Amino acid sequence: MPASLTSEQVAQYHRDGFFCPVPALTAEEVARFRTRLEAFEAGQGTTLCKLPDLVKSKTHLLFTWMHELVTHPKVLDAVESIIGPDILLYHLTSWFKEPGETSFVSWHQDGTYFDLEPFEQVTCWIALSDSTREMGCVKVIPGTHVIGQRPHQDMFQKGNLLSRGQTLTETFDDSNAAFMELKAGQVSLHHTHVVHCSGNNTTGERRLGIGVSYIPTRCRTSPDARLTATLVRGEDRYGNFDLETPPARDFDETARAHHAACVDRFFTNNIKISKMRHVGGV
Repeated sequence: MPASLTSEQVAQYHRDGFFCPVPALTAEEVARFRTRLEAFEAGQGTTLCKLPDLVKSKTHLLFTWMHELVTHPKVLDAVESIIGPDILLYHLTSWFKEPGETSFVSWHQDGTYFDLEPFEQVTCWIALSDSTREMGCVKVIPGTHVIGQRPHQDMFQKGNLLSRGQTLTETFDDSNAAFMELKAGQVSLHHTHVVHCSGNNTTGERRLGIGVSYIPTRCRTSPDARLTATLVRGEDRYGNFDLETPPARDFDETARAHHAACVDRFFTNNIKISKMRHVGGV
């Protein structure tokens, strides 16, 4: 499949550290994915993000429809425009904000505990609902990706959707911050080092977003960390990760065991990096 962004759009991404919106899913596809999601939630009696066992993380290893979503050709075409044709899915987080919920995401950089080199991870944020500023869409400070990895502290604030509440320890001028508003079916792309956050959902609608961390296969972690990733396009000639297995059936015993093992390896390394960086500092 070809890369889909124009040379001007790619240049804008490299200049600003983000680009949006990018059309990806049809209305029919959005409805189908959302129906599968909400049917599962109805069967569980709660939202996906409130389930135990970190179901909201690496969710593509639990559901065939989520794997289909994150390997959608138009999503991968956009990602390929930025990092090339050989693509691994390194991590995934389901970012759901319920109506009137006071959840938020503090100012941070995605790469804080990813332990990846080179710094070429791109987050593709897939909207399964509209995502407006009133709904707590992603807010980004353009150009901050060039500052490199900055110090963070683990805050664990109530309502913070980040796993460790990781928050930048220095302040930034956000007077030129941009709201990455999306319509359902659109995606946004942002760099691993760009400074961003999001606020509360003050509306009566769900805000449903899937944040997918894609990397070129040449990326690697530290030599003593052997983590997992899913090959979603092209060829892996480097072997820096153990390759994950897509689910054959939704949320079955095999998928759940594989998901648990992969998530455990990821977050064990995440905690180790945090301790090495003196409880969140870099």
